[in-house]
Amino acid sequence: MLRSAKAAGCRVLLMTDETQRHEAWPYDAIDEFIVTPTFLRYQDVINTVTWMARGQRIDLIIPLDEFEIELCAILREHMRLPGMGVSLMRHFRDKLTMRELTQRAGIPVPRFAHILNYDALRDYMGSVPPPWMLKPRMDAGSMGIRKLHDSEQVWRTLDALGDQQSYYLLEEFLPGAVLHVDSVVQDGQIIFASAQQYGAPPFDTYHSGGVFDTTMLNRDDPRYPALLDMNQRVIRALGLANGVAHAEFIQAQRDDQLYFLEVAARVGGAYISDMLDYATGVNPWREWFGLEMSQLEGQPYQLPVPRTDYGAVVLTLARDAAPDTSHYTDPEIVCRIDKPFHAGFVLVSPDHARLVGLVAQYKERMARDFTAVAPGKGVQRTGLAR
Repeated sequence: MLRSAKAAGCRVLLMTDETQRHEAWPYDAIDEFIVTPTFLRYQDVINTVTWMARGQRIDLIIPLDEFEIELCAILREHMRLPGMGVSLMRHFRDKLTMRELTQRAGIPVPRFAHILNYDALRDYMGSVPPPWMLKPRMDAGSMGIRKLHDSEQVWRTLDALGDQQSYYLLEEFLPGAVLHVDSVVQDGQIIFASAQQYGAPPFDTYHSGGVFDTTMLNRDDPRYPALLDMNQRVIRALGLANGVAHAEFIQAQRDDQLYFLEVAARVGGAYISDMLDYATGVNPWREWFGLEMSQLEGQPYQLPVPRTDYGAVVLTLARDAAPDTSHYTDPEIVCRIDKPFHAGFVLVSPDHARLVGLVAQYKERMARDFTAVAPGKGVQRTGLAR
């Protein structure tokens, strides 16, 4: 996105916090690099950005991470800039809000309860069998989610949360295959979408470690059109007009039906954008910026014609800082993931069966060759939710 902005002739200002100061930023595409102590003190960030705006015109503010979406929405409204505002932002950040809105639109969701009224919560636990997933309403992905197995465990957990418990919801646990759809949206219509399936649910990988993988679905898979249709219904119900979305669904074992889990108005992490770029020629980061610029300048936006190859990502936390992957030599490897203490690949093939077979082989090999687990953290916190 930063390079796309620079190539379009924009002056690019990157603001990050101290924890990200030394990341491998594309400095050749950045005109001004600003480091703030933390993004958690919103008022300090607002003061800094508005001070910067005294000497230069700021036209667009775009988040590069899930946790900045709320802050960017606040800045846009305060500075009267285009883009997603605070009210719409909650549709894509607050897990309770997105469940209520999609359920109201007739989209199947797992049964859930807001942690608010204790009588209503008792009724919920009496009618929905455990285990349940306790989910923070505003965290990203699998962060902060806990699986609770009985009502006593729920009450003790809520006691520990104290005044923070209303920021959570309780949801029935549905075993099944977790899928995701990554989209580009223009004027409320999805102009590009790709459906993928995780090898293991992100919750399991996040909490237990192991090898993460996701693979594009075969376009002949009967779930493919159903997923794209449900994804469009979700986007419509939540009101996204222009931008990108990463939505997750589950095909439940109990009835083989698709259920909506959650959606974020951002590019999917875990190198999903790289996979889409190599397999289809559509990079959600680049297209997101193109949409923002087209809206700003009042010019038409043209999506590139997608290719029809299939892609996959296989990634694990590694024991070594720079693991040697040279003995992985298949021609389907189009990208070796270069991140400290990680080993991973983006794979692309026109043959879906060949790709699925390679992913299965690589998961076994990589578990033996590289995999390490950070106790209590799992893989996700170390790089999958970048």
